[in-house]
Amino acid sequence: MSDLRDKFAIAGVGATAQGTLPGSTPITLAVEAFKRALDDAGLRKQDIDGLLTMPGTTSPEGPLNYLRLGEALGIDPRYTGSMSLGGGTAGALIQNAVAAINAGLATTVACVFGDTAKTGGSRFNRPSGWGDSWAIWGMYAAAANSAIAASRHMALYGTTSRHLAEVAVACRYHASLNPDAVMRKPITIEDHQNSRWVVEPFHLLDCCLISDGGVCVIVTSAERARDLRQPPVTISGMGQAYTTRNNEREDWWYVPHQRDALNAAYRMAGVGPKDIKVAQLYDNFTMSVLLWLEHAGFCGVGEAGSFVEGGRIQLGGDLPVNTAGGNLSESYMEGWLHVVEGVRQMRGACGPRQVADAEVCLVTGRGMTLNCSNAMILKKG
Repeated sequence: MSDLRDKFAIAGVGATAQGTLPGSTPITLAVEAFKRALDDAGLRKQDIDGLLTMPGTTSPEGPLNYLRLGEALGIDPRYTGSMSLGGGTAGALIQNAVAAINAGLATTVACVFGDTAKTGGSRFNRPSGWGDSWAIWGMYAAAANSAIAASRHMALYGTTSRHLAEVAVACRYHASLNPDAVMRKPITIEDHQNSRWVVEPFHLLDCCLISDGGVCVIVTSAERARDLRQPPVTISGMGQAYTTRNNEREDWWYVPHQRDALNAAYRMAGVGPKDIKVAQLYDNFTMSVLLWLEHAGFCGVGEAGSFVEGGRIQLGGDLPVNTAGGNLSESYMEGWLHVVEGVRQMRGACGPRQVADAEVCLVTGRGMTLNCSNAMILKKG
């Protein structure tokens, strides 16, 4: 797989306004994001011969799919499809786009997301598990799944709620520097500790937002990207990993397959954790970031709580994480904006939240009942 290293690039990104967007639909948001990504790359819609979409959550207008979006855009792609892996979808679709281009099935692929989860009333509170629902055990929604992980980590390694607060505070600080973020008012550790309980050990400020919005990422060959409007950001490494088994595995809570996805991306890119200067780590909950830090090798098993102390993952720290605010404070686009921020960091286009001299960025995604994970290494072209 190393022959794919740096041969493909993200040439354009586009995002709509975020938050509460009455009157919008998944299609209108996806179309707007697509147009913004085209403009960002300096492309025409006729240049797009691949179209991949993520359906999104339940919406009164129905889910986004490639057929409805292609019709709205007036394009007939050679390669197309839709995929739903929750917060793991963005990375999976981008890697799918790379594979399609490498196989000669397309030359330029738009990966698109649009959703009205906020105004559509999504609460992400459906029962967890498959088949026989875990609801009979009180397991409702992703918060319960990740709360188990946090509780176990605390019991084994002495991780505390204040360690989780460090993640929330860092993300909110970064969002305060992002004019497009939904939540921009800075918070303190005490604010986190005083926010209401959702499911122990998670407070409200441990949990991601619910948002309306649209995002588009355009993938093409690195060679072609060099002739377009923006400096190319190459996809240097990629990895995916999954598990089809859940709480029958003793270590399920630790989502060990995430390490496999990261190691695959590191191997392809020929880099390691010491080469990463900025990271966009999927943060549906604060605990997710702690697990990613351990899986990615930034610290040892059980050490992520102490690792994040003292602003270490804030701008100016050793490893700035989620520099636009992440799912916790920027907007919940199910990981799509993590890719956008990674691209903008590699372009040097993040203004006051730019990480100086950053040339390598790690982007991760995870989804479903903690089953799906992926990682990408982005590099300045």
